[in-house]
Amino acid sequence: MFEFIRNHQRLMQILLAIIIVPSFALVGLESYKGFGDDATTIAKVGGQPLTQQEFDNALRNQLDSYRQRMGEQFDQKMFDTPEFKQNILDQLIAERAIGVEVTRSNLTISDAQLQRAIMDLFGGAANFDMERYKAILASQGLTPAMNDARMRRDMALQQLGGAVQSTGFAPRAVATTLSNIGSQEREVQELALPITEFVPQVKVTDAMVKAFYDKNSKFFEIPEQAKIEYVVLNNDAVLSQVKVTDADIAKYYDANQAAFTTPESRRAAHILVALKKGASAADVATAKAKAEAIAAEVRKTPGDFAKIAKAKSEDPSSEQGGDLDYVTKGSLPAPLEAAVMKLKQGEISDPVQSDYGFHVLTVTELKPAVVKPLESVKTDVADALKTSQASKKYSEMAEVFTNTVYEQSDSLKPAADKLGLKIETASNISRTPSPQAGPAPYNNAKFLTALFSNDSITKKSNTEAIEVAPSTLVAGRIVEFKPASKRPLAEVDAAIRQRVTMEEAAKLASKAGAEKLAAARKAGDATGFGPAKLVSRSKPEGLNGVALQEVMKADTSKLPAYVGVELPGMGYSVYRIGKVQQPVEQDAERRKQEAEQIGTIIAQQEMYEYIELLKQRAKVKILKPIVTTTVTEVKE
Repeated sequence: MFEFIRNHQRLMQILLAIIIVPSFALVGLESYKGFGDDATTIAKVGGQPLTQQEFDNALRNQLDSYRQRMGEQFDQKMFDTPEFKQNILDQLIAERAIGVEVTRSNLTISDAQLQRAIMDLFGGAANFDMERYKAILASQGLTPAMNDARMRRDMALQQLGGAVQSTGFAPRAVATTLSNIGSQEREVQELALPITEFVPQVKVTDAMVKAFYDKNSKFFEIPEQAKIEYVVLNNDAVLSQVKVTDADIAKYYDANQAAFTTPESRRAAHILVALKKGASAADVATAKAKAEAIAAEVRKTPGDFAKIAKAKSEDPSSEQGGDLDYVTKGSLPAPLEAAVMKLKQGEISDPVQSDYGFHVLTVTELKPAVVKPLESVKTDVADALKTSQASKKYSEMAEVFTNTVYEQSDSLKPAADKLGLKIETASNISRTPSPQAGPAPYNNAKFLTALFSNDSITKKSNTEAIEVAPSTLVAGRIVEFKPASKRPLAEVDAAIRQRVTMEEAAKLASKAGAEKLAAARKAGDATGFGPAKLVSRSKPEGLNGVALQEVMKADTSKLPAYVGVELPGMGYSVYRIGKVQQPVEQDAERRKQEAEQIGTIIAQQEMYEYIELLKQRAKVKILKPIVTTTVTEVKE
């Protein structure tokens, strides 16, 4: 990456943190509708409140996104910082300010644009399956109407964001200068002082070990731990107890035939005789007569429709034989759409007039509507019925579950037996969620807080039923409890001696390195240095990353130049820079990519400034600070 990017962190924060084309993944569609202004309001944008609950939801969704991307490397503690939370709030405010501007500017998306966008997600109208579409939305908790509204808004925001970003470009002189800096080569020699050479000089005393042990006691803490039992009531548990009959399935199928019908699809083509707006009656008559003649010609040889369209149609589609693709509602002017819907495959229409002129139409492909047989959708229908019945049954079971674990608080068995649930166990559980446990039901901050309450620890009583996710209740109890402790010094003595040895050796290496650096600068020669090699930001040639950074930013106004670098865990090295040059052959493709990267950064800077303007226009008001809840407390 360029030195420019490395040294301009503010721009890179903009690149990573500001939503240029908002996806509304943080808060969802409903966050932009009818807010209630209450004591939990933390900010107002365009007169509409932004609540603590919305912030918590956004934080949780962002964490879920990172969890999916990072997998086992995800650690929630990395994100439990004021800066991360402030960034989430900034994103919410930015999204809301852009939304206000979209409304103010009356940016709208037509039905045809929306329909085309939805179809494109499935590879075109020919591949669109309404049942699959509904199933995908349902898995996300959305209906088609909700998704339409969300996509309209997102597409309008993309229009607004795209218009601003398109103004950003990298001036050629700036791009060339930065590219030259990025590709600059320096001839470097190294004088290494590895930490291992100084280890024999270090003598670690008992006092040094004890001092380290006392100063870093938190390194040796063993947190309190518990072995627990827990019971989970969720949709899966309820579904396993729901039964549907073949009669139920058949009844649902008969009542919802439309849901199992693949609609008819038609692909059309046309030949256009163009007519200017405001044409005279004589011109209209002439154009109509020409269209009628073409229609008569095509009817004689319908198979030549594409060939005739290419020769005589006055529309850009003539190059594709007049192809109009698959016709969906709203994709064509009303008169043309109505005519196409009446035609049989291969049939030629009479001339149809539109604002563009007269069209001769045909249907090139017609797929009739098809009703899926009951057997092919039986499993899906059964699942739908089970889900519907489970929703009601869950409410009933949740009440029994909640009451039983509370009333019979010395055991989870009564609740498990009543509801047909299984008692699970887990060991080495602490007060805070563990990244290793991932999405386990008990690995939830709210549940763990209840589990480690005084009553639960001392009396080993049941927790109350805790909702850890939508339609998911967990109750648990501690079976065995181990209080927090500290590893004894004797147990960690060897590890501390090794750590102190390396730290002291590193100090000796740095001291010796500083002396070598001073001597080299005074002598100005290469005595003691290794062979010379050319390095650049893109070609480190084995140079340590920390060292490369220092070498490339060292002052080379006077050569040879010298720089000393502490290499954590490795020692100290002195570098002699004898030559600075540009590569003989410049990589044109790399320069092009770098110019594009710079242009992107500039565009994002402009978008950032535009968002700041929109925030002023929307009269953003911060009413109260974000509640400093730990990250894990909102992970549900």
